[in-house]
Amino acid sequence: QGSELSGWAMGRWTYEGIDLNHNFADLNTALWDAEDNDLVPHEFPNHYIPIPEYYTFANATVAPETRAVIDWMQRYPFVLSANLHGGELVVTYPFDMTRTYWKAQELTPTADDGVFRWLATVYATSNLAMATEERRLCHYDDFTRSGNIINGANWHTVPGSMNDFSYLHTNCFEITVELSCDKFPHASELPAEWENNRESLLLYMEQVHRGIKGVVRDRDTEQGIANAIISVDGINHDIRT
Repeated sequence: QGSELSGWAMGRWTYEGIDLNHNFADLNTALWDAEDNDLVPHEFPNHYIPIPEYYTFANATVAPETRAVIDWMQRYPFVLSANLHGGELVVTYPFDMTRTYWKAQELTPTADDGVFRWLATVYATSNLAMATEERRLCHYDDFTRSGNIINGANWHTVPGSMNDFSYLHTNCFEITVELSCDKFPHASELPAEWENNRESLLLYMEQVHRGIKGVVRDRDTEQGIANAIISVDGINHDIRT
């Protein structure tokens, strides 16, 4: 309901009154508290952080849509994802939540900041609406100065975002694409919107082939090892096969 200017939050809540954009479990706070107490990673994991017990209760304020998505993530080992939003022209990447809890904006990079910046840049530089020299500002922020990408928390904090949850609970690297100034483009504009995003969607999906791939095997039996933890020197975020 409404438009970006008359009230961007109108229509944001479900029938049950839940804002899906903030409905995932906050795993960030648990990780950062553990880091501050030097518990990572020997006593507290830096990846596959468990969902808090309170979040699993039947009376928890968790939408059925959110529970369904989490179940989907746990059944399929996604490694790359993007979610599409409207209202701006920018690509954001985790963390979406500020580390200083009382700050509305704060640069809060992940341990894989270089990878996330690359993924965001791949989409932004190939998106026709973002890349054109004739593009106008949607509102007040000039994202062109940063290549049309921004750390989510450095734009505005979003506790309980799907991007942060994906990164901390699964292997999935996820970004948010704000793909249009207009949240509600007219039907006649949809072909142009598709052309703006077609190549960037394809290039983004191709990034799944970057990096190291393979099978972790037992040295003696050569059988595959499930749930093996892979650590990379200098990156405080492990990966599980």
